Amino acid sequence: MATVLSVSGSPSASSRTNRLLRHLDNRLTAQGHEVVPLDVRTIPAEALLGADFRHPAIVEATALFDRADGIVIGTPVYKAAYSGVLKALLDLLPQYALTGKTVLPLATGGTTAHVLAIDYALRPVLSSMGARHIVQGWFTLDKDIAVGEDGGLTVAPAAAEALTQVLDQFSEALGRTPILAAAG
Repeated sequence: MATVLSVSGSPSASSRTNRLLRHLDNRLTAQGHEVVPLDVRTIPAEALLGADFRHPAIVEATALFDRADGIVIGTPVYKAAYSGVLKALLDLLPQYALTGKTVLPLATGGTTAHVLAIDYALRPVLSSMGARHIVQGWFTLDKDIAVGEDGGLTVAPAAAEALTQVLDQFSEALGRTPILAAAG
């Protein structure tokens, strides 16, 4: 069983990005992985913005990255780039914190104009941090993620199918055989 760190780079607890990531965590768990969620927004701002490498929350986050076999990084896209809160965390991790890791980058946004943010903004940073394998990521439009009044999540069929494929590729890269049930 692989340990997967599922990192939400959203500054909002109720964001589509955060909800989508936690939804996908369930599929990874069903595939036999141990999933550890990390919401970057819960790390104290003074630690992130003050670049306090010794702050207990930064030390703990660094240890989570170190223990993980695979990492899913989800972020909303703002102005064609990943979130600032995610950038702040990545900047505080050791230079080669992703060495030997398999990484799945995911992004959400309001327009297809941001679809290349994964490849042109996030992927180079992940690569520079030593990721062993960065699987094909996926950008999901906000309109394809619906949150019900009960907090339940519904993903549009085409987006759900694409997310299932990239999640299964990630799982295979971790050495697990994906299950056949849909992620949607």
